[in-house]
Amino acid sequence: MIPTKKISIAMADDHAMLRKGLIKLLTVIGNYDALFDVDSGNEVIEQLKNHKIPDVLILDVNMAGRDGQQTAQWVSSHFPQVKILALSMFNDEATILRMIQAGAKGYITKNNDPEKLKEAIDTLYQKGIYLPESLSEKLFSGIKNNVLAIPEEPGLELTAKEKEFLSLLTQELSYKEIADRMFLSPRTIDDYRIKLTKKLNVKGKSGLIIYAINNGLR
Repeated sequence: MIPTKKISIAMADDHAMLRKGLIKLLTVIGNYDALFDVDSGNEVIEQLKNHKIPDVLILDVNMAGRDGQQTAQWVSSHFPQVKILALSMFNDEATILRMIQAGAKGYITKNNDPEKLKEAIDTLYQKGIYLPESLSEKLFSGIKNNVLAIPEEPGLELTAKEKEFLSLLTQELSYKEIADRMFLSPRTIDDYRIKLTKKLNVKGKSGLIIYAINNGLR
């Protein structure tokens, strides 16, 4: 019997105990070859430049320095053959959309058990994409509400405050937290939300987030 090819994996997460524990466990329960585990996006880049190129890269979304989104953008641009599986504590549509926009082909939350992570890796390797049903509903809801929107008119200009609001919206902040950051009342922030959805001709929070990401406001 010809042995099945091992899937090469790598992981970036700035929580060393979690990262090393998961990598060790994955090599026990799955048919994997662990190429490297590091604690930052910059180290991922160094490893890839040194020709350690995994089939699947498990990438923490929130890391100090070069975060998961920035790392995913670099990896997908320079090593598109690497399948990126985003790993996060968050399951909101803003985070999911940002990572998929950045090049991730899969997304899983940290509250899942190791067997679910194994399933995600195997599915991503075999099919090229992985998104559990609970998260795909959030994602497609966001896309549905924005994809049919009429593009903005050429020359449409945003004020500095509007750009700041859109930028903060991509950072997983609540409207109250955005109000605090901008030193404005929640009512004023709500007015920004309503006016911008009309001005940009998008629908809901996800539409504003997609606009901000597509226009570099993050």
